Amino acid sequence: MSTEMIETTTTRSRPVSPLLAEEKKRITPKRPRDYVAWAVAIVIVAALVWTAVTNENYRWPVVFSYFTTRTILNGLLVTLLLTVASMGLGTLLGLVLAVMRMSHQRPISGLAQLYITFFRGTPVLVQLVFWFNIAALYPHLSIGIPFTDVSTPVDVNAIMTPMTAAIVGLTLNQAAYMSEIIRGGFASVSRGQHEAAESLGMSAFTKLRHVIIPQTMPAIIPATGNQVIGMLKETSLVSVLGVADLLQSAQAIYARNFQTIPLLIVASLWYLIMTLVLSVPQSMIERRFSRSTRARLTPAATAGEPGAGQSVATTRESLL
Repeated sequence: MSTEMIETTTTRSRPVSPLLAEEKKRITPKRPRDYVAWAVAIVIVAALVWTAVTNENYRWPVVFSYFTTRTILNGLLVTLLLTVASMGLGTLLGLVLAVMRMSHQRPISGLAQLYITFFRGTPVLVQLVFWFNIAALYPHLSIGIPFTDVSTPVDVNAIMTPMTAAIVGLTLNQAAYMSEIIRGGFASVSRGQHEAAESLGMSAFTKLRHVIIPQTMPAIIPATGNQVIGMLKETSLVSVLGVADLLQSAQAIYARNFQTIPLLIVASLWYLIMTLVLSVPQSMIERRFSRSTRARLTPAATAGEPGAGQSVATTRESLL
């Protein structure tokens, strides 16, 4: 009797793996309201498709004829270039701002907070127009060594082209948002993780690489993916500067043939396609880092495997 009680107690005390718990699929019975919701959704989608197909004002032949023209494809490449350049530079600058924001030095953290408040508190379109007209404030700049006569004059109006103003404006604005995303990811790591790494004698770089960053990625990647998609659509604002992006290319075409709605549909379809394409790697990266983080924090894969319930090694080699 006592042996059975001991075996029962031991079995119940085994820890259940979070991996198995998450992989279990909950079986829920279908309720009548579920079928009603599906029926309503199908009716709405069918009505929208029917309207789009039967309404001749959409002019689908015109849409298909301009969908892959050279002008539209060139604008598409400019849009992708702006997205990649602005996100890459904005992420690097955002990382610097996040480190400054977390600094214990009040002047440094205050400057970062001032930057973030300004660029998050003003519209992106206003910032783009401002940088395009920055030569009105500073027509000439001198780049050189301070307190010496070694300098090179720079004509601001010559270098601040529409493309340059677009990249500068989008980058500076994006950096403000990325800094808060990165800072939030760093804040999600508990203080105990920092103390454990420091107790093992890890340097700041080693701690950042092997302890902090792997745990912050699951928190940073979803928000960063949303920012990439948002940046892709924000690039349409640069059309006011005369940059030949996707939207401006469509506008240039319908300004000549007056096919406004079909060309706007062309631009919208390309934005939608690029958004769907970007969503695929985002989901894959999210799943990868989510699995790797759970594997790091789970002592054993299952309760029945050897080593289940045993203590996790806390040596420096185990973390590396």
